[in-house]
Amino acid sequence: MKWIHSITRLKQCVITLGFVAAATLCSSLRADDRSTPAAAAIHHVFLIVLENESFDIAFGPQTSAPYLSHELTAQGALLTQYYGIGHNSLDNYIALISGQAPNPATQKDCLNFVNFHASARQLDANGQLAGQGCVYPSSVKTITDQMRDAGLSWKGYMEDMGNNPRRESPRCGHASIGAVDQTYRETLTDRYADKHNPFVYFHSIIDDTTYCNQHVVSLGALQGDLQQASTTPNFVFITPDLCHDGHDAPCLNGEQGGPISADAFLRSWVPRITASPAFQQDGVLIITFDEGTDAAACCDEQPLHGGPPPGQYGPGGGRIGAVVLSPFVKPGTVSHTPYNHYATLRSMETWFGLGYLGYAGQPQVHAFGEDVFTRSP
Repeated sequence: MKWIHSITRLKQCVITLGFVAAATLCSSLRADDRSTPAAAAIHHVFLIVLENESFDIAFGPQTSAPYLSHELTAQGALLTQYYGIGHNSLDNYIALISGQAPNPATQKDCLNFVNFHASARQLDANGQLAGQGCVYPSSVKTITDQMRDAGLSWKGYMEDMGNNPRRESPRCGHASIGAVDQTYRETLTDRYADKHNPFVYFHSIIDDTTYCNQHVVSLGALQGDLQQASTTPNFVFITPDLCHDGHDAPCLNGEQGGPISADAFLRSWVPRITASPAFQQDGVLIITFDEGTDAAACCDEQPLHGGPPPGQYGPGGGRIGAVVLSPFVKPGTVSHTPYNHYATLRSMETWFGLGYLGYAGQPQVHAFGEDVFTRSP
């Protein structure tokens, strides 16, 4: 079965990346990637990304997010050695879906929504495109491109996107190329932010307006999509707004923001997800943060060739922790295995039978293993 799975992944690499790129980017089709029975069983992945909390704050004894740190860890697995890959926000979101390392523009959250200017003609041996900027050319792929080619479904659900249509569209909302990004800060009526929506930073997605409109939508659409497994995308990426992800504190409307509001968001949405037919059938929910307050790293994280340290003042995005819920995880599981955002991308690609993009393909990066999936299908 492992041999068949590897052949499937190799074929997908060639389809997605071409024969030359596949030889370097998808060469890690080996059986030592901590394969588990769950890896073959998972067909629906839900990912919620919160903002700006280190592990000791989010999961420590003085936490102000007890639902996340106590109730959800008791229901699933706590990953104590999970790390962000950079500072500030945007580079972490981009890494989660493409494996691209931080560059000076994404480290500054791309206040100007400009194109990426490549200093090389093609991806290097690590799947990285050298240069800097924000919106990557179509030659840089994401897991959504892989899934599209494999016949799998996905959607990004963005809270508040389109609340103010004069600022951004309710579908595939983003600033115009070359413009100053007006979504950087919340308003009283609209707390959506481009910098927390990685999909709009790839021409392979936004250049097909119809396709992007179908796949990058407002969070309100998720409630209906969860009603049946057949209407639930294989990959669900959820971004709360600037208040409910914990980014702002306090928020302009008087909400407390920070971990308190993030915890309330989880308390509202996690039960809907875990009660959904897709999750109960073959799902996994990952909840993590984009970055911490330090610049620690794991997994021998590498910078972009010729680029800055990923954490600006250190090697990574800090220790943040993660929680994994799944029918394939025993309640109360605790893993001390090092993981980071590249490992999450690698995990998803493993579960969907895809090749590895960017730094998700490094040999020291592993998919979540039996330390996380402690219950067999």
